[in-house]
Amino acid sequence: MNTKKTARKKNPEKEKILQELWREYKDNGDRKAKEKLILNYLPLVKYIAGRMAVNMPSHIDSDDLISSGVIGLVKAIERYDLECGTQFETYATTRVKGSILDELRSLDWVPRSVRGKAKTLQKVYAALEEELGRPATDEEVAAHLQISESELQEWIAYATPTTLVSLNAVLNSGDDDKPLQVIDTLEDSKNKSPLSNTEQKELQGFLADSINDLSTQEKMVVVLYYYEGLMLKEIGEILGVSESRVSQVHTKAMLRLKGKLSQRTKDYIEDYIEVSQ
Repeated sequence: MNTKKTARKKNPEKEKILQELWREYKDNGDRKAKEKLILNYLPLVKYIAGRMAVNMPSHIDSDDLISSGVIGLVKAIERYDLECGTQFETYATTRVKGSILDELRSLDWVPRSVRGKAKTLQKVYAALEEELGRPATDEEVAAHLQISESELQEWIAYATPTTLVSLNAVLNSGDDDKPLQVIDTLEDSKNKSPLSNTEQKELQGFLADSINDLSTQEKMVVVLYYYEGLMLKEIGEILGVSESRVSQVHTKAMLRLKGKLSQRTKDYIEDYIEVSQ
């Protein structure tokens, strides 16, 4: 089955109008043109917020996510360079997601105990994979934590809301066309990372290798979700499993990746501190 979505045909007339709006706003700062651009790209914000809402607890209002996403959209419109060669939708997606994540972080909506379990799982997945030279099984992870496999599944379920790190945010550019700081994405840090552009590129390559090292099912879910843009329900239909099972596989994949990337980033930071002393 072909998993790629059919490319949406662009309406030439609509594209022409959009280009005129962009020029009117960028050249003359026309407020009405800006408002029309915001309205045009609002469905993109709703789509992104809808996808991110899948792993949210029930008390998180999807309208709040959309409102935060609109802030990111407005900033993207203000900063977008028509000559940059990047589609606006691609440019805006990272900023909309980042704005939503910033709002969630400010709310601190994930309990400390849940964050603690997620951090522990990340470290265990990373340590066992380094020791074994392959992804650790549920049985091995549970044994390492000295808990039952059913308890491990509960830990993974609790950790689901913490796996909001976006691979697109790691791989794409940040504000002002500068690469996003990977450590900021993984550790919610508000400080500047000392990583150089070269080191960031190396981390991005490391991420690609880490995805390739995932189990077949985890890799499939990551590719379909982040690169093909499918919803968890759609992925479940393709794989022949339930949406909740896909969510579980996604969470495990993110825990593995965040554990490996956090350790990799930590190594870079330690090297930086050592050289700076």
